[in-house]
Amino acid sequence: MYWLGIDIGTGGSRALLVNEAGKVAADFTAPHEEMRMERPLWAEQRPENWWDAAQAAIRGVLAAAQASGGDVRGIGLSGQMHGLVILDENNDVIRPALIWCDQRSQNQVDWINQTVGKENVLAYTANPVLTGFTLPKLLWVRDNEPHNFGRVRKVLLPKDYVRFQLTGEYASEVSDASGTALFDVVTRRWSADMLERLKLDRDILPAVYESSDITGVISEEAAAATGLKAGTPVAGGGGDQAASAVGNGIVEPGIVSCTLGTSGVVFAHMDRPLYDRHGRVHTFCHAVRGAWHVMGVTQGAGLSLQWFRNQLAPGTDYDTLTAEAATAPAGAHGLFWLPYLMGERTPHLDATARGGWIGLTAKHQRADVVRALLEGVSYSQKDCLDVIEQMGVPVEQVRVSGGGARSPFWRQLLADIFAKKVITLETQEGSAYGAALLGMVGTGAFSSVPEACRAAIRETDSVRPRPHESQQYQRGHEVYRSLYPILKPVFGLIQNLGH
Repeated sequence: MYWLGIDIGTGGSRALLVNEAGKVAADFTAPHEEMRMERPLWAEQRPENWWDAAQAAIRGVLAAAQASGGDVRGIGLSGQMHGLVILDENNDVIRPALIWCDQRSQNQVDWINQTVGKENVLAYTANPVLTGFTLPKLLWVRDNEPHNFGRVRKVLLPKDYVRFQLTGEYASEVSDASGTALFDVVTRRWSADMLERLKLDRDILPAVYESSDITGVISEEAAAATGLKAGTPVAGGGGDQAASAVGNGIVEPGIVSCTLGTSGVVFAHMDRPLYDRHGRVHTFCHAVRGAWHVMGVTQGAGLSLQWFRNQLAPGTDYDTLTAEAATAPAGAHGLFWLPYLMGERTPHLDATARGGWIGLTAKHQRADVVRALLEGVSYSQKDCLDVIEQMGVPVEQVRVSGGGARSPFWRQLLADIFAKKVITLETQEGSAYGAALLGMVGTGAFSSVPEACRAAIRETDSVRPRPHESQQYQRGHEVYRSLYPILKPVFGLIQNLGH
Protein backbone atom coordinates (compact mmCIF):
# COMPACT_ATOMS: atom_id res chain seq x y z
CA MET A 1 0.00 0.00 0.00
CA TYR A 2 1.34 3.42 -0.99
CA TRP A 3 0.52 7.10 -0.69
CA LEU A 4 1.34 9.46 -3.53
CA GLY A 5 2.79 12.95 -3.17
CA ILE A 6 2.84 15.28 -6.19
CA ASP A 7 4.70 18.59 -6.30
CA ILE A 8 4.11 21.03 -9.15
CA GLY A 9 7.39 22.95 -9.01
CA THR A 10 8.85 25.62 -11.23
CA GLY A 11 11.28 23.35 -13.08
CA GLY A 12 9.22 20.18 -13.09
CA SER A 13 6.48 18.05 -11.58
CA ARG A 14 7.67 15.44 -9.07
CA ALA A 15 5.80 12.38 -7.87
CA LEU A 16 6.84 9.99 -5.12
CA LEU A 17 5.34 7.03 -3.37
CA VAL A 18 5.73 6.34 0.35
CA ASN A 19 4.84 3.18 2.25
CA GLU A 20 2.99 2.68 5.54
CA ALA A 21 6.09 3.69 7.53
CA GLY A 22 6.52 6.91 5.55
CA LYS A 23 9.57 5.57 3.68
CA VAL A 24 10.05 6.69 0.08
CA ALA A 25 9.52 3.72 -2.25
CA ALA A 26 9.97 5.42 -5.64
CA ASP A 27 10.12 8.83 -7.27
CA PHE A 28 9.91 10.35 -10.72
CA THR A 29 10.27 13.89 -12.05
CA ALA A 30 8.95 15.18 -15.37
CA PRO A 31 10.49 18.50 -16.50
CA HIS A 32 8.48 21.59 -17.37
CA GLU A 33 9.05 23.90 -20.26
CA GLU A 34 11.36 26.84 -19.48
CA MET A 35 9.49 29.75 -17.93
CA ARG A 36 8.78 32.52 -20.43
CA MET A 37 10.35 35.87 -19.57
CA GLU A 38 9.30 38.19 -22.39
CA ARG A 39 10.32 41.30 -20.44
CA PRO A 40 12.50 41.93 -17.38
CA LEU A 41 10.70 40.77 -14.23
CA TRP A 42 8.01 38.92 -16.20
CA ALA A 43 7.63 35.16 -15.68
CA GLU A 44 4.95 32.89 -17.15
CA GLN A 45 4.29 29.17 -17.54
CA ARG A 46 1.54 27.19 -19.26
CA PRO A 47 -0.72 25.36 -16.78
CA GLU A 48 -1.47 22.76 -19.45
CA ASN A 49 2.24 21.86 -19.35
CA TRP A 50 2.02 21.29 -15.60
CA TRP A 51 -0.81 18.81 -16.15
CA ASP A 52 1.11 17.03 -18.91
CA ALA A 53 4.14 16.77 -16.63
CA ALA A 54 2.04 15.62 -13.67
CA GLN A 55 0.57 12.80 -15.78
CA ALA A 56 4.07 11.75 -16.88
CA ALA A 57 5.37 11.91 -13.29
CA ILE A 58 2.49 9.80 -11.94
CA ARG A 59 2.88 7.15 -14.63
CA GLY A 60 6.66 7.24 -14.14
CA VAL A 61 6.55 6.71 -10.38
CA LEU A 62 4.00 3.89 -10.63
CA ALA A 63 6.28 2.17 -13.16
CA ALA A 64 9.36 2.76 -10.99
CA ALA A 65 7.63 1.09 -8.03
CA GLN A 66 6.09 -1.61 -10.24
CA ALA A 67 2.79 -0.56 -8.71
CA SER A 68 -0.71 -0.11 -10.06
CA GLY A 69 -3.15 2.69 -9.33
CA GLY A 70 -5.02 0.32 -7.04
CA ASP A 71 -1.98 0.20 -4.76
CA VAL A 72 -2.34 3.93 -3.98
CA ARG A 73 -4.53 4.59 -0.95
CA GLY A 74 -4.40 8.40 -0.98
CA ILE A 75 -2.83 11.43 -2.64
CA GLY A 76 -1.51 14.79 -1.47
CA LEU A 77 -0.64 17.79 -3.62
CA SER A 78 1.95 20.53 -3.36
CA GLY A 79 3.08 23.25 -5.72
CA GLN A 80 4.65 26.59 -6.38
CA MET A 81 2.62 29.30 -4.67
CA HIS A 82 1.00 32.53 -5.87
CA GLY A 83 0.64 31.62 -9.57
CA LEU A 84 -2.46 32.92 -11.35
CA VAL A 85 -4.43 30.30 -13.29
CA ILE A 86 -7.62 31.66 -14.82
CA LEU A 87 -10.28 29.45 -16.41
CA ASP A 88 -13.20 30.35 -18.65
CA GLU A 89 -16.74 28.95 -18.60
CA ASN A 90 -15.52 25.83 -20.43
CA ASN A 91 -12.71 25.31 -17.88
CA ASP A 92 -10.12 26.18 -20.50
CA VAL A 93 -7.01 28.14 -19.46
CA ILE A 94 -7.47 31.73 -20.66
CA ARG A 95 -3.80 32.77 -20.76
CA PRO A 96 -0.42 31.50 -19.47
CA ALA A 97 -0.07 31.71 -15.70
CA LEU A 98 1.77 34.64 -14.14
CA ILE A 99 3.92 32.68 -11.67
CA TRP A 100 5.39 33.42 -8.24
CA CYS A 101 8.46 35.37 -9.41
CA ASP A 102 6.57 37.61 -11.85
CA GLN A 103 7.00 41.21 -10.69
CA ARG A 104 5.05 43.21 -13.26
CA SER A 105 2.16 44.24 -10.99
CA GLN A 106 3.62 47.09 -8.90
CA ASN A 107 0.98 49.52 -10.22
CA GLN A 108 -1.74 47.15 -9.05
CA VAL A 109 -0.10 46.78 -5.61
CA ASP A 110 -0.08 50.56 -5.30
CA TRP A 111 -3.74 50.74 -6.33
CA ILE A 112 -4.75 48.09 -3.77
CA ASN A 113 -2.92 49.98 -1.01
CA GLN A 114 -4.62 53.23 -2.04
CA THR A 115 -8.07 51.66 -2.40
CA VAL A 116 -8.06 49.43 0.68
CA GLY A 117 -5.33 51.09 2.76
CA LYS A 118 -2.08 49.44 3.81
CA GLU A 119 -3.19 49.05 7.42
CA ASN A 120 -6.49 47.52 6.36
CA VAL A 121 -4.74 45.05 4.05
CA LEU A 122 -2.62 43.94 7.00
CA ALA A 123 -5.71 43.68 9.22
CA TYR A 124 -7.69 41.71 6.61
CA THR A 125 -4.94 39.28 5.50
CA ALA A 126 -2.10 39.51 8.13
CA ASN A 127 0.31 40.38 5.29
CA PRO A 128 1.15 43.32 3.05
CA VAL A 129 0.19 42.84 -0.58
CA LEU A 130 3.23 42.14 -2.80
CA THR A 131 3.80 41.90 -6.54
CA GLY A 132 4.51 38.20 -6.15
CA PHE A 133 1.04 37.47 -4.75
CA THR A 134 -1.94 36.30 -6.79
CA LEU A 135 -4.34 39.23 -6.35
CA PRO A 136 -2.22 41.94 -8.02
CA LYS A 137 -1.56 39.53 -10.91
CA LEU A 138 -5.33 39.15 -11.39
CA LEU A 139 -5.75 42.92 -11.33
CA TRP A 140 -2.91 43.28 -13.87
CA VAL A 141 -4.96 41.10 -16.23
CA ARG A 142 -8.02 43.26 -15.48
CA ASP A 143 -6.12 46.46 -16.27
CA ASN A 144 -4.07 45.27 -19.25
CA GLU A 145 -6.09 42.45 -20.81
CA PRO A 146 -9.75 43.32 -20.15
CA HIS A 147 -10.86 40.91 -22.89
CA ASN A 148 -9.28 38.07 -20.87
CA PHE A 149 -10.50 39.32 -17.51
CA GLY A 150 -14.07 39.39 -18.79
CA ARG A 151 -13.86 35.65 -19.51
CA VAL A 152 -12.69 34.67 -15.99
CA ARG A 153 -14.99 32.19 -14.26
CA LYS A 154 -12.53 30.60 -11.83
CA VAL A 155 -9.16 31.53 -10.31
CA LEU A 156 -6.91 28.67 -9.21
CA LEU A 157 -3.40 28.23 -7.86
CA PRO A 158 -0.93 25.96 -9.71
CA LYS A 159 -1.38 22.75 -7.69
CA ASP A 160 -5.13 23.39 -7.55
CA TYR A 161 -5.32 23.45 -11.34
CA VAL A 162 -3.77 19.97 -11.30
CA ARG A 163 -6.26 19.02 -8.56
CA PHE A 164 -9.07 20.16 -10.85
CA GLN A 165 -7.71 17.97 -13.65
CA LEU A 166 -7.46 15.02 -11.24
CA THR A 167 -10.83 15.39 -9.48
CA GLY A 168 -13.00 17.90 -11.33
CA GLU A 169 -13.22 19.92 -8.08
CA TYR A 170 -12.46 23.63 -7.65
CA ALA A 171 -10.62 23.46 -4.33
CA SER A 172 -7.66 24.89 -2.48
CA GLU A 173 -6.36 24.71 1.09
CA VAL A 174 -5.39 27.20 3.74
CA SER A 175 -1.60 27.37 3.30
CA ASP A 176 -1.64 28.10 -0.44
CA ALA A 177 -4.66 30.41 -0.21
CA SER A 178 -2.73 32.47 2.37
CA GLY A 179 -0.41 33.70 -0.40
CA THR A 180 -3.11 35.21 -2.59
CA ALA A 181 -3.67 38.51 -0.68
CA LEU A 182 -7.37 37.57 -0.66
CA PHE A 183 -7.32 35.25 2.37
CA ASP A 184 -7.99 36.05 6.03
CA VAL A 185 -5.08 34.15 7.57
CA VAL A 186 -6.32 34.59 11.16
CA THR A 187 -9.81 33.13 10.59
CA ARG A 188 -8.67 30.74 7.78
CA ARG A 189 -11.23 31.78 5.15
CA TRP A 190 -11.49 34.09 2.14
CA SER A 191 -11.53 37.74 3.18
CA ALA A 192 -15.01 39.15 2.59
CA ASP A 193 -13.57 42.61 3.31
CA MET A 194 -10.92 42.40 0.57
CA LEU A 195 -13.41 41.04 -1.94
CA GLU A 196 -15.95 43.75 -1.13
CA ARG A 197 -13.47 46.63 -1.18
CA LEU A 198 -12.05 45.49 -4.54
CA LYS A 199 -15.44 44.56 -6.02
CA LEU A 200 -14.42 41.00 -6.85
CA ASP A 201 -16.90 38.13 -7.12
CA ARG A 202 -16.49 35.44 -4.42
CA ASP A 203 -17.69 32.83 -6.93
CA ILE A 204 -14.44 33.01 -8.92
CA LEU A 205 -12.57 31.55 -5.92
CA PRO A 206 -12.44 27.85 -5.02
CA ALA A 207 -13.60 26.23 -1.80
CA VAL A 208 -10.87 26.16 0.88
CA TYR A 209 -10.06 23.19 3.12
CA GLU A 210 -7.56 22.34 5.83
CA SER A 211 -4.46 20.75 4.30
CA SER A 212 -5.15 17.20 5.45
CA ASP A 213 -8.86 17.28 4.53
CA ILE A 214 -10.04 15.25 1.56
CA THR A 215 -11.00 17.61 -1.28
CA GLY A 216 -12.17 15.14 -3.92
CA VAL A 217 -11.45 11.81 -5.58
CA ILE A 218 -9.75 10.77 -8.80
CA SER A 219 -12.19 11.00 -11.70
CA GLU A 220 -12.66 8.37 -14.41
CA GLU A 221 -11.00 10.71 -16.93
CA ALA A 222 -7.99 11.33 -14.69
CA ALA A 223 -7.68 7.61 -13.97
CA ALA A 224 -7.44 6.93 -17.69
CA ALA A 225 -4.83 9.68 -18.11
CA THR A 226 -2.60 8.75 -15.17
CA GLY A 227 -3.02 5.09 -14.32
CA LEU A 228 -4.47 5.94 -10.92
CA LYS A 229 -7.65 4.27 -9.69
CA ALA A 230 -10.89 6.22 -9.94
CA GLY A 231 -12.23 7.11 -6.51
CA THR A 232 -8.81 7.46 -4.85
CA PRO A 233 -9.05 10.33 -2.30
CA VAL A 234 -7.03 13.52 -2.81
CA ALA A 235 -6.09 15.59 0.26
CA GLY A 236 -5.79 19.36 0.29
CA GLY A 237 -2.01 19.28 0.44
CA GLY A 238 -0.04 22.49 0.81
CA GLY A 239 1.76 25.30 -0.88
CA ASP A 240 5.30 24.19 -1.61
CA GLN A 241 6.77 25.82 1.47
CA ALA A 242 4.18 24.51 3.94
CA ALA A 243 4.36 21.03 2.38
CA SER A 244 8.16 21.13 2.45
CA ALA A 245 7.97 22.11 6.12
CA VAL A 246 5.80 19.06 6.80
CA GLY A 247 8.36 16.96 4.94
CA ASN A 248 11.08 18.44 7.16
CA GLY A 249 9.12 18.10 10.40
CA ILE A 250 8.68 21.84 10.96
CA VAL A 251 5.39 21.24 12.73
CA GLU A 252 6.32 22.12 16.32
CA PRO A 253 7.93 25.21 17.92
CA GLY A 254 11.73 25.69 17.94
CA ILE A 255 12.54 23.88 14.69
CA VAL A 256 13.17 26.08 11.64
CA SER A 257 13.78 25.07 8.03
CA CYS A 258 15.91 26.59 5.30
CA THR A 259 14.91 25.38 1.85
CA LEU A 260 17.27 26.25 -1.01
CA GLY A 261 15.40 25.78 -4.25
CA THR A 262 14.94 28.30 -7.06
CA SER A 263 13.96 30.65 -4.26
CA GLY A 264 15.26 30.32 -0.71
CA VAL A 265 12.87 30.14 2.24
CA VAL A 266 13.38 30.28 6.00
CA PHE A 267 10.29 28.84 7.67
CA ALA A 268 9.14 28.58 11.30
CA HIS A 269 6.07 27.01 12.93
CA MET A 270 3.78 29.12 15.16
CA ASP A 271 0.96 28.06 17.45
CA ARG A 272 -0.70 31.48 17.05
CA PRO A 273 -0.59 34.09 14.27
CA LEU A 274 2.17 36.67 14.80
CA TYR A 275 3.19 39.09 12.10
CA ASP A 276 6.00 41.53 11.49
CA ARG A 277 4.60 45.06 11.54
CA HIS A 278 6.96 46.02 8.71
CA GLY A 279 5.67 43.17 6.53
CA ARG A 280 9.17 41.83 5.87
CA VAL A 281 8.12 38.20 6.32
CA HIS A 282 4.91 36.34 5.51
CA THR A 283 2.51 34.98 8.13
CA PHE A 284 0.44 32.20 6.56
CA CYS A 285 -1.74 29.33 7.70
CA HIS A 286 0.31 26.19 8.19
CA ALA A 287 -0.55 22.81 6.70
CA VAL A 288 -1.00 21.75 10.34
CA ARG A 289 -4.60 22.14 11.49
CA GLY A 290 -4.95 25.15 13.83
CA ALA A 291 -1.36 26.34 13.34
CA TRP A 292 0.38 29.10 11.41
CA HIS A 293 3.85 29.72 10.06
CA VAL A 294 6.12 32.63 9.33
CA MET A 295 8.54 32.62 6.42
CA GLY A 296 11.10 34.88 4.82
CA VAL A 297 11.89 34.56 1.12
CA THR A 298 14.98 35.16 -1.01
CA GLN A 299 13.66 35.37 -4.57
CA GLY A 300 16.91 34.41 -6.32
CA ALA A 301 18.56 31.70 -4.17
CA GLY A 302 19.26 28.63 -6.29
CA LEU A 303 18.24 30.82 -9.22
CA SER A 304 21.49 32.79 -8.71
CA LEU A 305 23.63 29.69 -9.17
CA GLN A 306 21.46 28.45 -12.04
CA TRP A 307 21.76 31.81 -13.79
CA PHE A 308 25.56 31.83 -13.31
CA ARG A 309 25.90 28.33 -14.71
CA ASN A 310 23.60 28.89 -17.68
CA GLN A 311 25.02 32.25 -18.70
CA LEU A 312 28.67 32.19 -17.58
CA ALA A 313 29.63 28.53 -17.15
CA PRO A 314 27.50 26.52 -19.60
CA GLY A 315 27.98 22.78 -19.36
CA THR A 316 29.44 22.97 -15.83
CA ASP A 317 27.60 20.97 -13.18
CA TYR A 318 26.69 22.40 -9.79
CA ASP A 319 29.02 20.08 -7.85
CA THR A 320 31.97 21.38 -9.87
CA LEU A 321 31.00 24.98 -9.18
CA THR A 322 30.60 24.47 -5.42
CA ALA A 323 33.89 22.54 -5.28
CA GLU A 324 35.54 25.46 -7.05
CA ALA A 325 33.96 27.91 -4.58
CA ALA A 326 35.43 25.91 -1.71
CA THR A 327 38.95 26.70 -2.95
CA ALA A 328 38.38 30.44 -2.37
CA PRO A 329 38.77 31.89 1.13
CA ALA A 330 35.84 32.83 3.35
CA GLY A 331 34.69 36.30 2.34
CA ALA A 332 35.91 35.81 -1.26
CA HIS A 333 38.57 38.50 -0.90
CA GLY A 334 35.97 41.16 -0.10
CA LEU A 335 33.54 40.32 -2.91
CA PHE A 336 29.76 40.43 -2.30
CA TRP A 337 26.84 39.15 -4.38
CA LEU A 338 23.37 40.71 -4.19
CA PRO A 339 20.91 37.95 -5.21
CA TYR A 340 18.22 40.33 -6.48
CA LEU A 341 17.75 38.78 -9.94
CA MET A 342 13.95 38.90 -9.57
CA GLY A 343 13.67 41.85 -7.18
CA GLU A 344 13.56 40.87 -3.52
CA ARG A 345 11.06 40.00 -0.82
CA THR A 346 12.60 39.63 2.65
CA PRO A 347 13.52 42.02 4.09
CA HIS A 348 13.27 44.70 1.39
CA LEU A 349 9.91 44.13 -0.39
CA ASP A 350 11.37 45.78 -3.47
CA ALA A 351 10.51 44.58 -6.96
CA THR A 352 12.99 47.09 -8.47
CA ALA A 353 16.05 45.69 -6.64
CA ARG A 354 18.74 44.42 -9.01
CA GLY A 355 21.45 41.80 -8.55
CA GLY A 356 25.16 42.19 -8.93
CA TRP A 357 28.64 41.76 -7.52
CA ILE A 358 30.10 44.53 -5.38
CA GLY A 359 33.83 44.74 -4.69
CA LEU A 360 35.26 43.20 -7.86
CA THR A 361 38.98 43.69 -8.44
CA ALA A 362 41.44 42.36 -10.99
CA LYS A 363 42.63 39.89 -8.35
CA HIS A 364 39.34 38.01 -8.23
CA GLN A 365 39.07 34.64 -9.93
CA ARG A 366 36.04 32.57 -10.86
CA ALA A 367 36.23 30.64 -7.58
CA ASP A 368 35.86 33.93 -5.68
CA VAL A 369 32.92 34.96 -7.85
CA VAL A 370 31.07 31.68 -7.22
CA ARG A 371 31.87 31.70 -3.50
CA ALA A 372 30.61 35.27 -3.19
CA LEU A 373 27.40 34.17 -4.94
CA LEU A 374 26.82 31.35 -2.43
CA GLU A 375 27.70 33.64 0.48
CA GLY A 376 25.35 36.36 -0.79
CA VAL A 377 22.42 33.97 -1.00
CA SER A 378 23.26 32.71 2.51
CA TYR A 379 23.46 36.27 3.86
CA SER A 380 20.01 36.92 2.41
CA GLN A 381 18.68 33.81 4.16
CA LYS A 382 20.31 35.09 7.37
CA ASP A 383 18.30 38.31 6.92
CA CYS A 384 15.16 36.15 6.94
CA LEU A 385 16.23 34.25 10.04
CA ASP A 386 17.04 37.49 11.89
CA VAL A 387 13.56 38.94 11.28
CA ILE A 388 11.90 35.73 12.50
CA GLU A 389 13.96 35.77 15.69
CA GLN A 390 13.17 39.46 16.21
CA MET A 391 9.48 38.50 16.23
CA GLY A 392 10.12 36.32 19.26
CA VAL A 393 9.87 33.01 17.40
CA PRO A 394 12.26 30.47 18.99
CA VAL A 395 15.01 29.03 16.78
CA GLU A 396 16.73 26.02 18.33
CA GLN A 397 17.86 24.24 15.17
CA VAL A 398 17.77 24.73 11.39
CA ARG A 399 16.89 21.86 9.07
CA VAL A 400 18.09 22.35 5.49
CA SER A 401 16.64 20.90 2.30
CA GLY A 402 16.37 21.61 -1.41
CA GLY A 403 18.98 21.41 -4.14
CA GLY A 404 21.44 23.69 -2.36
CA ALA A 405 21.35 21.50 0.76
CA ARG A 406 22.87 18.60 -1.18
CA SER A 407 26.21 20.41 -1.08
CA PRO A 408 28.24 19.72 2.12
CA PHE A 409 30.14 22.95 1.45
CA TRP A 410 26.94 25.03 1.32
CA ARG A 411 25.58 23.35 4.48
CA GLN A 412 28.73 24.31 6.39
CA LEU A 413 28.52 27.82 4.94
CA LEU A 414 24.96 28.16 6.25
CA ALA A 415 25.94 26.89 9.70
CA ASP A 416 28.78 29.44 9.86
CA ILE A 417 26.66 32.37 8.63
CA PHE A 418 23.59 31.49 10.71
CA ALA A 419 25.78 30.64 13.74
CA LYS A 420 23.34 27.76 14.26
CA LYS A 421 23.48 23.98 14.14
CA VAL A 422 22.34 22.85 10.68
CA ILE A 423 20.67 19.45 10.35
CA THR A 424 19.93 17.25 7.35
CA LEU A 425 17.26 14.57 7.28
CA GLU A 426 17.05 11.03 5.98
CA THR A 427 14.53 12.08 3.37
CA GLN A 428 15.49 15.17 1.35
CA GLU A 429 12.33 15.22 -0.72
CA GLY A 430 10.69 18.28 0.82
CA SER A 431 7.42 19.28 -0.80
CA ALA A 432 6.38 16.05 -2.52
CA TYR A 433 7.19 14.09 0.63
CA GLY A 434 5.21 16.47 2.81
CA ALA A 435 2.29 16.19 0.39
CA ALA A 436 2.39 12.41 0.70
CA LEU A 437 2.37 12.66 4.51
CA LEU A 438 -0.66 14.97 4.29
CA GLY A 439 -2.33 12.32 2.14
CA MET A 440 -1.57 9.76 4.84
CA VAL A 441 -3.18 11.94 7.52
CA GLY A 442 -6.17 12.62 5.27
CA THR A 443 -6.86 8.90 4.81
CA GLY A 444 -6.43 8.06 8.51
CA ALA A 445 -2.99 6.41 8.41
CA PHE A 446 -1.98 8.94 11.07
CA SER A 447 -4.22 10.94 13.38
CA SER A 448 -2.40 14.27 12.90
CA VAL A 449 0.41 15.89 10.96
CA PRO A 450 2.77 16.08 13.98
CA GLU A 451 2.17 12.37 14.64
CA ALA A 452 3.05 11.56 11.01
CA CYS A 453 6.22 13.65 11.19
CA ARG A 454 7.38 12.12 14.47
CA ALA A 455 6.92 8.63 13.01
CA ALA A 456 8.44 9.21 9.57
CA ILE A 457 11.20 11.84 9.83
CA ARG A 458 14.71 11.05 11.02
CA GLU A 459 17.86 13.17 11.32
CA THR A 460 20.96 11.83 9.56
CA ASP A 461 23.63 14.52 9.78
CA SER A 462 24.42 17.79 11.49
CA VAL A 463 26.97 20.57 11.00
CA ARG A 464 28.00 22.96 13.75
CA PRO A 465 29.16 26.53 13.16
CA ARG A 466 32.91 27.14 13.38
CA PRO A 467 33.59 30.05 15.76
CA HIS A 468 36.31 31.77 13.71
CA GLU A 469 34.35 31.60 10.45
CA SER A 470 31.12 32.68 12.17
CA GLN A 471 32.83 35.79 13.54
CA GLN A 472 34.22 36.59 10.09
CA TYR A 473 30.81 36.13 8.48
CA GLN A 474 29.15 38.27 11.13
CA ARG A 475 31.34 41.15 9.95
CA GLY A 476 30.65 40.24 6.33
CA HIS A 477 26.91 40.21 6.94
CA GLU A 478 27.10 43.74 8.36
CA VAL A 479 28.73 44.91 5.12
CA TYR A 480 26.17 42.97 3.04
CA ARG A 481 23.29 44.60 4.93
CA SER A 482 24.72 48.06 4.29
CA LEU A 483 24.73 47.66 0.50
CA TYR A 484 20.98 47.61 -0.25
CA PRO A 485 20.13 50.93 1.47
CA ILE A 486 22.98 52.63 -0.37
CA LEU A 487 21.96 51.19 -3.75
CA LYS A 488 18.18 51.54 -3.40
CA PRO A 489 18.09 55.00 -5.09
CA VAL A 490 20.25 53.63 -7.91
CA PHE A 491 17.81 50.73 -8.46
CA GLY A 492 15.08 53.34 -8.92
CA LEU A 493 17.18 55.18 -11.51
CA ILE A 494 17.80 51.93 -13.37
CA GLN A 495 14.07 51.16 -13.33
CA ASN A 496 13.34 54.62 -14.76
CA LEU A 497 15.67 53.98 -17.69
CA GLY A 498 13.03 51.59 -18.98
CA HIS A 499 13.37 48.05 -20.24
